[in-house]
Amino acid sequence: MKHSTRWPQGTRREGNFFLKSTFAIFLIASCALSACAAATFDQIKRDFKPSDTLILDRNGELLQRVRTDASVRRGQWIALADISPALRTALVLSEDKRFYEHSGVDWRAVSGAAWANLWNTKTRGASTLSMQLAGLMDDDLRASNSGRSITQKIGQTFAAQVLEQRWRKDQILEAYLNLVPFRGELVGIDALSRTLFGKAAHGLDEREAAVAAALVRAPNARAAQVAQRACGVLKLMQPGAKIDCDGLDLFATGALQRRDFQASEGMAPHLARRLVARGQAPNPNPQTITSTLRAPLQRFAVQTLQQHLRELRGRHVEDGAVVVLDNASGEVLAWVGSSGTLSAAAEVDGVLALRQPGSTLKPFLYAQAIAERRLTAASLLEDSSAQIPTAGGLYIPQNYDRQFKGLVSSRTALAASLNVPAVRTLVMVSPEAFHRQLRAVGLPLTESGDYYGYSLALGSAEVSLLSLANAYRTLANGGRFGEVQFGEASPLPSPMGRGRKTAEIHSDPASPTGARSSLEPVGAKAAVDPRAAFIVSDILADPLARARTFGTDSILATRFWTAVKTGTSKDMRDNWAMGFSQRYTVGVWVGNASGAPMWDVSGTSGAAPVWAALMNHLHQTEPSRAPIPPPGVLQVRTTFGSQLEAARSEWFIQGTEQSLFAMDSIAESVGRTGGKGLKALNSATPPRITAPASGTIIALDPDIPPAHQRLTFSAQGHSLRWRMDGREFARGTEVRWLPWPGRHVVQLLDAGGQVADEIRIEVRGAGVRAAIQKPNHR
Repeated sequence: MKHSTRWPQGTRREGNFFLKSTFAIFLIASCALSACAAATFDQIKRDFKPSDTLILDRNGELLQRVRTDASVRRGQWIALADISPALRTALVLSEDKRFYEHSGVDWRAVSGAAWANLWNTKTRGASTLSMQLAGLMDDDLRASNSGRSITQKIGQTFAAQVLEQRWRKDQILEAYLNLVPFRGELVGIDALSRTLFGKAAHGLDEREAAVAAALVRAPNARAAQVAQRACGVLKLMQPGAKIDCDGLDLFATGALQRRDFQASEGMAPHLARRLVARGQAPNPNPQTITSTLRAPLQRFAVQTLQQHLRELRGRHVEDGAVVVLDNASGEVLAWVGSSGTLSAAAEVDGVLALRQPGSTLKPFLYAQAIAERRLTAASLLEDSSAQIPTAGGLYIPQNYDRQFKGLVSSRTALAASLNVPAVRTLVMVSPEAFHRQLRAVGLPLTESGDYYGYSLALGSAEVSLLSLANAYRTLANGGRFGEVQFGEASPLPSPMGRGRKTAEIHSDPASPTGARSSLEPVGAKAAVDPRAAFIVSDILADPLARARTFGTDSILATRFWTAVKTGTSKDMRDNWAMGFSQRYTVGVWVGNASGAPMWDVSGTSGAAPVWAALMNHLHQTEPSRAPIPPPGVLQVRTTFGSQLEAARSEWFIQGTEQSLFAMDSIAESVGRTGGKGLKALNSATPPRITAPASGTIIALDPDIPPAHQRLTFSAQGHSLRWRMDGREFARGTEVRWLPWPGRHVVQLLDAGGQVADEIRIEVRGAGVRAAIQKPNHR
């Protein structure tokens, strides 16, 4: 007879519950053991992700801290040695007074808590710092809103003992202080100390440490409760001392209301935002990003700009920007986007904001005219009142000082920043052609040349300080354009649009900046004729040429070689100083982000002092030498008729050189058109044409009656005859011709009727009126 034993139904359920609970405890404990066994201190520290990204300079010095994680507020990982001893003491006394005695579990505290639960007495609890750290490291052990379950607590117990076996006590305490949530979004001691106390963790005093320790147990408690707990912690830290708990209440209330940990802090906020927004592949959210900047130079640039703007206080100017480029690599060495606290629009990045550049575009205009052989550095231009018809009416350019200088050379016109000669030069070049030249040097012009018209010569288009500085860097590099860099091997996208080939940085360990020691720009392409770039650079470096406007003791003069140009936009809204040395290009803008005009701020009082200070700083110990003349240029001793300018040695593109420049009474009217109108006086033989030079382009002035715009041809020899486009039209050593639009071949015939010399010229502009007959040689 078989007997079977049947358990009561309730007993069976209890047995199943016991088995399931035991299995769950075993599973959680196993997971906890596995997690804690796998995680080392170094791994936890390495995986720690601050909510901020640190922007470093090229040598690892901190430039800017930018918050990049809005979900939580973590600072940097702080070593235990850099945490206030007062805080370490307060935390241990408050949370785990036998921390240095137990092996992960405080069994005395456990028994005390069990006894208190039996008698329903409130106690601190038995959770040690090691157990709490295990809960912070393992999501399965993390407490919910209702607290931890019994299985999670058992898992914590196992995990804490594993931690104690594998980690040192100082590592446990350090990791805990960096991972523990304090209040609201604040996690870790760095975020807490900077937000509530406005200082680093090593500077916390006993009162601050007590408040911090009180927040560990009740992160989101009211200020009064935090102060009460902090008072208890202080009594543990200072046994027998009289504690002012009322004063602590006021202190805690004030601290909990503070928010001193700003989202961005440092000296390069604008560049930092660009670097963070772009990210650094392959890590899209790095903890640190290394830039090309030099921290000492950046600091000096910020201080210099702010100091100068303070000196200009009362002239209605509060904003400025600075950029410094390495000529060879294109690396940005300083990027100051605003004047910071002096500005009402400090968030606006003045390095990238579009502004009218004023006269700073003139060097590229003259370079183009010289490259196309429309002008030489010694060509005479008329600086006088002019009215140029446009689609919108008469355009009447004026000089900065509202005065005119008469006949001046191109060198003087550019260096002294005369407006009328620049406009006359643009008449020769044409706005559309000049527009193409500006685009070639990287200026992001959004409209066509015809849209800007002749005012383009005076900077009516809008450009950024960065693109303009890089355009001047193109002149410094002999006309070779290259991209700029501001992150680790990460080029700034070209303003010319997508698809443009970017440059790379090739490092030279012997170079102080880590860039190539050669002045050959990285990834360069020809944008300006190197001969014209050299001549224009020589003009911009000539203190005597700029003396008519700036004087001989101008702040633009440096003890070493530099080339510089200033500019002021309409109504004194923008003031610029752009220039370069052998190694660096410096660009400075001063004005108001709002676009409001400044009061009595000129090119030499606005941006120029900052430019000069930066250049002198850069070349305290580093020399700067003039560039080596490129092939195809030569220097000729040049004199000017009627003592218009002092005799000098002038640079020419080979084939355009002349030794004497003068105007006669007839050619003077041609000079007003912006053409050369040159008369070379020579008497040597054999027969040859002495003026004008081959390749001359004559621009007819629409404001002067065509019959009065006669061009003079001069030659040396005797019994000479002149032929225009195959037809003879005059005899003698000096003849006058009524210009007719088009390209023409002019030949000089000797006494035997043989062609002794030949030139080609071009006439641009409107032809003669109907009342004046077309020459019969056409």
